[in-house]
Formats: sequence, C-alpha cells, structure tokens
Amino acid sequence: MNEESLISTRRPSPLGGRKPTKDDLSAFATEDPNAIDDILPTDSSGLKMLIVGINPGLWTAAVNAPFARPGNRFWPSLYQAGLTDHQVDASRGLTASDEQQLLSRGIGLTNLIGRATVRADELSKEELRDGAAHLVTRVAQLRPRVVAIAGITSFRVGYSQPKAIFGKQDTTLIDGWPDDVDLHVVPQPSGLNAHYQVADLARIWREVWESIEE
Repeated sequence: MNEESLISTRRPSPLGGRKPTKDDLSAFATEDPNAIDDILPTDSSGLKMLIVGINPGLWTAAVNAPFARPGNRFWPSLYQAGLTDHQVDASRGLTASDEQQLLSRGIGLTNLIGRATVRADELSKEELRDGAAHLVTRVAQLRPRVVAIAGITSFRVGYSQPKAIFGKQDTTLIDGWPDDVDLHVVPQPSGLNAHYQVADLARIWREVWESIEE
C-alpha cells in the first residue's frame, strides 16, 4: 500500500485526548448518522480485511475511536491474534501510528450503522436493514478480500437470515454482494459478552485473516 493511502483523514478526538466523563457521554447520544470516522485507506486497492462493528457506543463516539470503551476485548484480541504489533489503547482516541499500523496491513474498520447508542438493541429493525443494504454498496466499492461483521443478532436482522450462525456466510443469499468478497460473522467483542474471552476472539480473528491467504 502506498504512503498516500496511509494519510489520515479522520477527525481528532472531540475531547482532546482525555477520557470521557458520564456527562460527556450523554452529549453523544444524538441522531448524528456519522458519530465516528471510519478507518479506511484513500486507495482501497490494498484493503484485505474490512471489520464492521454494529454501531458506535457513546464512549467510542466521544473519542472518535472504534471499540474504545475500557473492557472491550477488540483491541486485546486483535493484538493477541498478531494483527497489530502492539496493544492499542483507544480509550482516549487513536494515535496516527495506531491507525497506520492497521492500514499498512490492509485492515479497515467501519460500522453497519453510524448512530451512537448506549446499547446495540436500541437500533430498530429498519435501521439494521438499511445499514445492511448500505454495507453491500460500500463493499462493492471498496472490494476488500474479506469482510468480518462483529455481531450475529444484528446480522440476522439486517440480512433477514434468522438462522445464520457464526463463521463464513453464504453470500449468494445477500442481494448484490460481490462474488469475490468473502463474508464472516464474528462475536461481539464487548466486555458484556461472557461467552467469548480474548483468547477465543483472537483465534477467530486469526482464522479470518488466514482465510485471505488460502
């Protein structure tokens, strides 16, 4: 990936590098459809894996960094999987080096829905379906090698697949999904998800990453 693709276009943390307070968090519970910036290269030709969260939490929106709330297992599991060279602490926002190490390896991050909420279950079925359809359009434009959506319940609703299970998906069931882009659904890395610890998530991330090379 060329150096120009690694130039950040993301906004800095709205809180200027400090952790949010309870009062700060309430201010980010808005209808803003773009509460957090994506992590994407300017040239997507080198994009290998696109990780898709369901929607930002309030902490994440407050510092403009994905999976930023302390206790979230995303960054520790990505590091344990070997997909980052150090464990990112996103609780105050992302540094330029944090962002660049992802982009230099061909890893991008976005969300199914951009609106920030306290919990994902605050999202309506209509929002999830609209977000799912929009993701298909974006994937067709970006053409990553693989997409990993973090959250099975929202995937089932968004793509009208009530019996879907974790793992690689049959993309012929999704209208408009590009034939050459694989799709996996992985567990939510929230600290509230007791079924999957850091080691479990790391194993899953590694499996998705290695599938690119197969």
